[in-house]
Amino acid sequence: MTSKAYVVGVGMTKFEKPETRDWQYWDMAEEAGTAALADAGVPYARVEQAAVGYCFQASTAGQRAVYEIGLSGIPVYNLNNNCATGSTALMTARQFVEGGIADCVLALGFEKMSRGALGGGSGAGDFKTSPVARHYGIMAAGHGFEASPPTAQIFGNAAREHMERYGTTEAQLAAVGAKNHRHSANNPNAQFQDVYTVDEILGAKTVHRPLTKLQCSPTSDGAAAAVVVSERFVDEHGLRDRAVEIAGQAMTTDTEESFASGSCIDAVGRPMSRAAARQAFERSGLGIEDVDVIELHDCFSINELLTYEALGMCEEGASGKLVESGATTYGGRWVVNPSGGLISKGHPLGATGLAQAAELVWQLRGEAGPRQVAGARVGLAHNIGLGGAAVVTLLRRA
Repeated sequence: MTSKAYVVGVGMTKFEKPETRDWQYWDMAEEAGTAALADAGVPYARVEQAAVGYCFQASTAGQRAVYEIGLSGIPVYNLNNNCATGSTALMTARQFVEGGIADCVLALGFEKMSRGALGGGSGAGDFKTSPVARHYGIMAAGHGFEASPPTAQIFGNAAREHMERYGTTEAQLAAVGAKNHRHSANNPNAQFQDVYTVDEILGAKTVHRPLTKLQCSPTSDGAAAAVVVSERFVDEHGLRDRAVEIAGQAMTTDTEESFASGSCIDAVGRPMSRAAARQAFERSGLGIEDVDVIELHDCFSINELLTYEALGMCEEGASGKLVESGATTYGGRWVVNPSGGLISKGHPLGATGLAQAAELVWQLRGEAGPRQVAGARVGLAHNIGLGGAAVVTLLRRA
């Protein structure tokens, strides 16, 4: 027998530009974790396990962070799954609860980053010993290797392929950025709250053609957390009014499909995302037609379009027209990235997946203020990391 798992409390810090706020990773983790516990109305003494995600801090940084919340001797698991780290922490917590190992688990993610683009080096040789060597090898074979930031380069080349294959336009890519910047204007936790037109986004500095700066997620500092509990815990503590069910969740990693085509579209994870979505839908009994609000991994504008296709929101190649139609904003079929997404809310790697969950919990409770999606009952989170991992989570109001 497995127990259902519920999120009963969430919290996050404001996401900040690195080196602009005087704090350490344990400060931001304490802020987010304490907020999640307060939201749940659960004292730290009731937490039995902690799953803690981050990418750029040293081993056992999870303990250093959790110790600021309490010193109870519980197991702390340190997790690193690239940009999918936060959702990996949530999934770990969910598995502990569903498996009957614990009734109350804290999932926590944080990152203190440096300014500037992710990645390193200016040549393909720098990636020979990297976990993403195979991914960049695919890119180099098909597109060469330029001097632009590596992550922007591989996603930018995926955008070029999409444009050549399906007729996607630069304006459609920019429409993703315009939508998400517009959404973030109502999010006080977002790193940016500026609104831009499609023309302004097209006219911004090019990072790797066709991607401009306003279509790329920034480096960020910040933390997010969720309290995950069993159904028994919900009932014993009278938390039904706070509870949001994790109705289905799946993680996938790369398969031969990621590399066999030699396409950057596949190397950056569309096959992983498609498989994770299919599994999550099967496990929940839900479909994309049941989803009201979506937080997805728009590390670059092209990845939002690729994810529309992977989630079954449109046919392959039709995602540019989908965003252009208004179907993924307020008044459309779905509201995608009401938080502003990674592009505008920010992207502290270890916190991103949990910040997505926090936004969806607020939406499903009707607590999102001016960002509220009317009548939202089912939310979907999509979090992906190169190397690779894709996590899709379906949340449903209990």
